[in-house]
Amino acid sequence: MLLLVGLGNPGSEHKRQRHNVGFMAVDAIAEQHNFQPFKKRFHGELAEGVLNGTKTLILKPHTYMNLSGKSVGEAAHFYKLPPAQVVVAHDELDLAAGKIRMKAGGGHAGHNGLRSVDAAIGPDYRRLRIGIGHPGKDRVLGYVLQNFAAEEHAWLDPLLAAIAAEAGYLARGDDTGFMTKVALRLQPPKAEKTKES
Repeated sequence: MLLLVGLGNPGSEHKRQRHNVGFMAVDAIAEQHNFQPFKKRFHGELAEGVLNGTKTLILKPHTYMNLSGKSVGEAAHFYKLPPAQVVVAHDELDLAAGKIRMKAGGGHAGHNGLRSVDAAIGPDYRRLRIGIGHPGKDRVLGYVLQNFAAEEHAWLDPLLAAIAAEAGYLARGDDTGFMTKVALRLQPPKAEKTKES
């Protein structure tokens, strides 16, 4: 079984904010792979489905970002899942906008959602880090709580679609394959070479 967690803040006012890109990613996966409707569970919303033949639970904590671990911990303990079977999708300031990286374990780098999950289940879960770019040290709080700008959807929408399309690799534990396949989907089509006259 896989527990796939998206981090974000509940409520319509937060729906399109950069801090909520984890919610956006798991919503895209749930829609692409025809998961059951979300139901209220574990202080959040839970949907069940199948990825690559693996039963998968998608969880969106509704505890607000700083208390995400309360929801994640309850779900992981209920299903007796080790950290290796938990993937947490979250916004990442230290990656360029539109880039992703998979990482197992490590620190939280000041991300309050990850800090809370660490406290609940330990640091050894897998992370889907979704780059949103860095605005500069003094502008972080306002930046992450701003909506994605209209022009950012030029990279955001294809990225979310690629993450959803290749999510089966997450279920089989092939994080490197997942990153490779997403990157390939996002490559611009090669222009046909024209013969020199």
